[in-house]
Amino acid sequence: MHSSSVVDRCPHRSEIQSVALAEGEDDCLILGTVDSYGHLIVSRLDIVADDIDRTSYSVPPRDCGVGEGSWAGVCFSPMQQSMVAVARQLCKTIDIYDQDIHVRSLRTLWYPSSFSFVQYSPHVNESSSLLATAEGSQLSIWDLRMNNNGGCVHRITGSVGDIIYSTCSSPSGLIASGGTDRAVTIYDPRRWSALSRWVGCSKFEITGLAFSSVDESFIYVQGVDYEITCGHWKQSERAFSFRGDSNWLGFSKCANNDVIAGWCESGSIFIADARQL
Repeated sequence: MHSSSVVDRCPHRSEIQSVALAEGEDDCLILGTVDSYGHLIVSRLDIVADDIDRTSYSVPPRDCGVGEGSWAGVCFSPMQQSMVAVARQLCKTIDIYDQDIHVRSLRTLWYPSSFSFVQYSPHVNESSSLLATAEGSQLSIWDLRMNNNGGCVHRITGSVGDIIYSTCSSPSGLIASGGTDRAVTIYDPRRWSALSRWVGCSKFEITGLAFSSVDESFIYVQGVDYEITCGHWKQSERAFSFRGDSNWLGFSKCANNDVIAGWCESGSIFIADARQL
């Protein structure tokens, strides 16, 4: 296990809203951070050398950071390491970058709260040009290669008043969403129809989702309380759960295995290997 490290060159002007970590080449990690004004900083972390943050680049927001700050998100393309997306809630925008070069902007109808690159889709020859975005009660699908309708190729509308807080994609391209309705819905990208709906999988609003790397018919569900649940979404059955010492502020799963980390309101961080639970 590698020791912890500190990135020195991360001069955000406001509080960091989202952090994303991706595997790079030559035994390195790529760290992306974005603050409440949409300022993106990407650092290359060399985990085997002394100079851990040997290279980095910074991308200021398109509007130079004027106005009010809000939630912002960042995610890397799983197929193209240099491609990164930045979402800004109040601006209703998602900006796509190839390293520090702006590629295009997507304009959402509602305030985005979560987004994820679709890891695989038969429509795009296994390239990662599709982006799934939770905005209000809608799940919108964007094709970065398309210009018609601003790049939006499909919208799935949920129940009026229900807000989607989290979305994620499986390696085979399945898309999951969840929010205030306390249910996880799985969509098939080939037909854009619901494959399954696991109702009541969380006691409270769902704010985090992640497919299992061992078996994608299982999914991890994080609510706003202190419990994370793993269950079989096809059969709507709970397999196991584990708890923190206070309400979760967020959680994340390793890309290639079922090691999960979460942080709580108390300041504690819990790490669990699901294979040993």
